[in-house]
Amino acid sequence: MSIPMFGRTTATEAAAQWHLLQREGALSAADQQRFMDWLVASPDHLREYLAMARVVAELGDALHDLPADDDVDAIIAGQRPEAGNVIAFGRPRRAAPASPEVVRRGRMRRVAVAAVLLVGIGVGLHAALPTRNTYAAPHGAPRVFTLDDGTVLHLNAESTASVSLSLFQRRVELASGQASFVVAPDRRPFTVHAAGLEVRDIGTTFDVSLQRDQARFGVTEGRIQVIDEAGDGPLLADLRAGQAARIAHEDRRVQVTREDADVLTAWWERRVVFRNEPLREIADRFNRMNRVQLQVDDPTAGALRLTGNLQANDLDSLRAFLDEQPTLATTLQAGEIRVHSRPASVSIVR
Repeated sequence: MSIPMFGRTTATEAAAQWHLLQREGALSAADQQRFMDWLVASPDHLREYLAMARVVAELGDALHDLPADDDVDAIIAGQRPEAGNVIAFGRPRRAAPASPEVVRRGRMRRVAVAAVLLVGIGVGLHAALPTRNTYAAPHGAPRVFTLDDGTVLHLNAESTASVSLSLFQRRVELASGQASFVVAPDRRPFTVHAAGLEVRDIGTTFDVSLQRDQARFGVTEGRIQVIDEAGDGPLLADLRAGQAARIAHEDRRVQVTREDADVLTAWWERRVVFRNEPLREIADRFNRMNRVQLQVDDPTAGALRLTGNLQANDLDSLRAFLDEQPTLATTLQAGEIRVHSRPASVSIVR
């Protein structure tokens, strides 16, 4: 059955018509989708639909106290009940008890109406109330999750994110670590909150990484906007595919750079790609993936900026790479790779 559009009706009128169609079971799968589209188009729609359901429920309760079906038929036919032509709602009547069959039909009718109302209210409440789930990836084990809306969440090791999906929005809280989002198309806006910043998705695949001194945002497809003060402050970055922004935690200083998509998503394949990044940040990225930890012993070594591309679990190659740096030296002790600055007086023979 194809349901016509309601045209220029008020939200209340449309809610009444949708509720009637739901009660009659006249909605096909396509019509149910149209109903859901109407329901999510405005908060007023949901409010009016639930109000309509409440009114019908209250009418159902009132009908419970009305005369039995045979008495109503008599009234319609012009016969006077005992108390005259006034029906006293909710007051005891001295009419003869209804037959068992009439009572059974009345009960079945009320049960059917109540069931329809519960289904209608259940649909609205299920869609309106947010669902909240927390996702975590342990040390050394990145995970991939598909959210209820179809969005794919890549969560790096030692990362935690909470996802809230409601009738009007999709919201993610990245508490720690790194996450990438392949956002599914949907009417509802998709936002990510991290380190006091809000990322607004505009049809996108993007990455968010919380680091020691800054948050990094990168776009592989589409566009995002990064807004301060959890979405209530100024626009800090407007990024398109192939761009990344580093935003300092302390002073909100923004640095925008070009980034290849394969660099932004390299960690999906357990690779660590770093370009002119300080060693202390590089060490953090290796450490979340390995039992043997990289310990940087002094600030000078930690601030040294390096560029490379290594497998996250290939610590032998990492150590060899660090030993090749003229100002660094490594030692293995107590299950750690310790990195320190090489004394200036030590020369390297190649």
